[in-house]
Amino acid sequence: MQLKLIAAAIAIAFAATAQAQTSTAPSGERTTKQSQAPKRDTSERKAKDQEEERIEQAAKADKERCNSMKGNAKDVCMAEAKGKEKVAKAELDAKNDANPRNQRKVAEAKLAAEYDVAKERCDDQKGDAKDQCQKAAKDKRDQARRQVREQYAQKPERPAATGATAKQEGKSKEK
Repeated sequence: MQLKLIAAAIAIAFAATAQAQTSTAPSGERTTKQSQAPKRDTSERKAKDQEEERIEQAAKADKERCNSMKGNAKDVCMAEAKGKEKVAKAELDAKNDANPRNQRKVAEAKLAAEYDVAKERCDDQKGDAKDQCQKAAKDKRDQARRQVREQYAQKPERPAATGATAKQEGKSKEK
Protein backbone atom coordinates (compact mmCIF):
# COMPACT_ATOMS: atom_id res chain seq x y z
CA MET A 1 0.00 0.00 0.00
CA GLN A 2 2.79 2.45 0.90
CA LEU A 3 4.61 1.58 -2.29
CA LYS A 4 1.54 2.57 -4.32
CA LEU A 5 1.28 5.87 -2.44
CA ILE A 6 4.95 6.66 -3.05
CA ALA A 7 4.62 5.80 -6.73
CA ALA A 8 1.53 7.98 -7.01
CA ALA A 9 3.30 10.89 -5.28
CA ILE A 10 6.24 10.64 -7.67
CA ALA A 11 3.90 10.52 -10.67
CA ILE A 12 2.09 13.63 -9.45
CA ALA A 13 5.40 15.44 -8.91
CA PHE A 14 6.49 14.67 -12.48
CA ALA A 15 3.11 15.73 -13.84
CA ALA A 16 3.28 19.03 -11.94
CA THR A 17 6.79 19.67 -13.28
CA ALA A 18 5.68 18.97 -16.84
CA GLN A 19 2.65 21.26 -16.39
CA ALA A 20 4.87 24.07 -15.06
CA GLN A 21 7.08 23.87 -18.15
CA THR A 22 4.14 24.09 -20.52
CA SER A 23 2.10 27.20 -21.12
CA THR A 24 -0.79 28.10 -23.38
CA ALA A 25 -0.15 30.53 -26.20
CA PRO A 26 -2.70 33.30 -26.88
CA SER A 27 -3.99 31.35 -29.89
CA GLY A 28 -4.80 28.39 -27.63
CA GLU A 29 -1.94 26.10 -28.71
CA ARG A 30 0.41 24.70 -26.12
CA THR A 31 4.07 25.63 -26.20
CA THR A 32 7.05 24.79 -24.04
CA LYS A 33 9.62 27.20 -22.64
CA GLN A 34 12.21 25.76 -24.99
CA SER A 35 10.23 26.76 -28.07
CA GLN A 36 9.69 30.26 -26.68
CA ALA A 37 13.44 30.90 -26.31
CA PRO A 38 15.04 32.73 -29.24
CA LYS A 39 17.03 30.44 -31.49
CA ARG A 40 20.76 31.14 -31.65
CA ASP A 41 22.23 32.20 -34.93
CA THR A 42 24.23 29.17 -35.97
CA SER A 43 26.05 31.08 -38.70
CA GLU A 44 28.07 32.96 -36.06
CA ARG A 45 29.10 29.70 -34.43
CA LYS A 46 30.01 28.17 -37.78
CA ALA A 47 32.17 31.19 -38.62
CA LYS A 48 33.96 30.91 -35.27
CA ASP A 49 34.51 27.18 -35.79
CA GLN A 50 35.93 27.83 -39.26
CA GLU A 51 38.26 30.49 -37.89
CA GLU A 52 39.44 28.12 -35.14
CA GLU A 53 40.08 25.45 -37.75
CA ARG A 54 42.08 27.93 -39.84
CA ILE A 55 44.18 28.87 -36.80
CA GLU A 56 44.86 25.21 -36.00
CA GLN A 57 45.82 24.49 -39.61
CA ALA A 58 48.22 27.45 -39.63
CA ALA A 59 49.76 26.27 -36.36
CA LYS A 60 50.16 22.76 -37.74
CA ALA A 61 51.87 24.16 -40.85
CA ASP A 62 54.19 26.28 -38.69
CA LYS A 63 55.12 23.26 -36.58
CA GLU A 64 55.74 21.16 -39.71
CA ARG A 65 58.10 23.88 -40.95
CA CYS A 66 59.99 23.62 -37.66
CA ASN A 67 60.51 19.87 -38.06
CA SER A 68 63.14 20.44 -40.73
CA MET A 69 65.29 22.41 -38.28
CA LYS A 70 67.77 21.04 -35.76
CA GLY A 71 68.82 21.87 -32.21
CA ASN A 72 67.83 25.07 -30.50
CA ALA A 73 66.64 26.67 -33.74
CA LYS A 74 63.90 24.04 -33.80
CA ASP A 75 62.99 24.81 -30.17
CA VAL A 76 62.79 28.54 -30.93
CA CYS A 77 60.66 27.87 -34.00
CA MET A 78 58.28 25.62 -32.02
CA ALA A 79 57.96 28.23 -29.26
CA GLU A 80 57.10 30.85 -31.90
CA ALA A 81 54.52 28.56 -33.52
CA LYS A 82 52.84 27.71 -30.20
CA GLY A 83 52.84 31.34 -29.11
CA LYS A 84 51.37 32.47 -32.40
CA GLU A 85 48.58 29.89 -32.06
CA LYS A 86 47.74 30.91 -28.48
CA VAL A 87 47.68 34.59 -29.39
CA ALA A 88 45.47 33.94 -32.43
CA LYS A 89 42.98 31.95 -30.33
CA ALA A 90 42.90 34.66 -27.66
CA GLU A 91 42.33 37.31 -30.35
CA LEU A 92 39.50 35.25 -31.81
CA ASP A 93 37.82 35.06 -28.41
CA ALA A 94 38.26 38.81 -27.98
CA LYS A 95 36.84 39.42 -31.44
CA ASN A 96 33.74 37.34 -30.72
CA ASP A 97 33.23 38.71 -27.21
CA ALA A 98 34.90 42.08 -26.85
CA ASN A 99 35.10 42.55 -23.11
CA PRO A 100 38.02 43.72 -20.95
CA ARG A 101 38.68 40.21 -19.66
CA ASN A 102 39.27 38.84 -23.16
CA GLN A 103 41.38 41.87 -24.09
CA ARG A 104 43.53 41.19 -21.05
CA LYS A 105 43.87 37.54 -22.07
CA VAL A 106 45.17 38.66 -25.48
CA ALA A 107 47.77 40.88 -23.85
CA GLU A 108 48.80 38.10 -21.46
CA ALA A 109 49.04 35.56 -24.30
CA LYS A 110 51.33 37.91 -26.22
CA LEU A 111 53.53 38.36 -23.14
CA ALA A 112 53.73 34.62 -22.54
CA ALA A 113 54.61 33.96 -26.18
CA GLU A 114 57.34 36.61 -26.20
CA TYR A 115 58.79 35.26 -22.96
CA ASP A 116 58.82 31.65 -24.16
CA VAL A 117 60.61 32.61 -27.38
CA ALA A 118 63.12 34.81 -25.54
CA LYS A 119 63.82 32.03 -23.06
CA GLU A 120 64.46 29.56 -25.91
CA ARG A 121 66.77 32.04 -27.62
CA CYS A 122 68.78 32.31 -24.42
CA ASP A 123 69.55 28.58 -24.64
CA ASP A 124 71.99 29.35 -27.48
CA GLN A 125 74.24 31.07 -24.97
CA LYS A 126 76.35 29.50 -22.24
CA GLY A 127 77.20 30.23 -18.64
CA ASP A 128 76.80 33.74 -17.26
CA ALA A 129 75.59 35.15 -20.59
CA LYS A 130 72.73 32.64 -20.61
CA ASP A 131 71.79 33.52 -17.03
CA GLN A 132 71.84 37.24 -17.83
CA CYS A 133 69.73 36.67 -20.94
CA GLN A 134 67.12 34.69 -19.00
CA LYS A 135 67.08 37.28 -16.22
CA ALA A 136 66.56 40.08 -18.73
CA ALA A 137 63.72 38.16 -20.42
CA LYS A 138 62.06 37.50 -17.08
CA ASP A 139 62.42 41.13 -15.97
CA LYS A 140 60.93 42.35 -19.24
CA ARG A 141 58.00 39.94 -18.87
CA ASP A 142 57.37 40.92 -15.24
CA GLN A 143 57.41 44.63 -16.07
CA ALA A 144 55.00 44.11 -18.97
CA ARG A 145 52.73 42.00 -16.73
CA ARG A 146 52.56 44.79 -14.18
CA GLN A 147 51.59 47.24 -16.90
CA VAL A 148 48.85 44.93 -18.19
CA ARG A 149 47.50 44.40 -14.68
CA GLU A 150 47.44 48.13 -14.01
CA GLN A 151 45.78 48.82 -17.35
CA TYR A 152 42.98 46.30 -16.83
CA ALA A 153 42.62 46.73 -13.06
CA GLN A 154 41.05 50.16 -13.41
CA LYS A 155 37.39 49.55 -12.71
CA PRO A 156 34.95 52.42 -12.45
CA GLU A 157 33.44 52.73 -9.02
CA ARG A 158 29.75 52.01 -8.88
CA PRO A 159 27.42 53.17 -6.14
CA ALA A 160 25.81 50.49 -3.99
CA ALA A 161 22.52 49.41 -5.51
CA THR A 162 20.66 49.10 -2.22
CA GLY A 163 22.59 51.45 -0.01
CA ALA A 164 22.99 48.64 2.52
CA THR A 165 26.73 49.20 2.73
CA ALA A 166 26.34 52.83 3.75
CA LYS A 167 23.81 51.93 6.41
CA GLN A 168 26.05 49.24 7.86
CA GLU A 169 29.04 51.59 7.99
CA GLY A 170 27.01 54.13 9.92
CA LYS A 171 25.88 51.51 12.45
CA SER A 172 29.39 50.17 12.98
CA LYS A 173 30.75 53.67 13.70
CA GLU A 174 28.08 54.29 16.33
CA LYS A 175 29.03 51.20 18.35
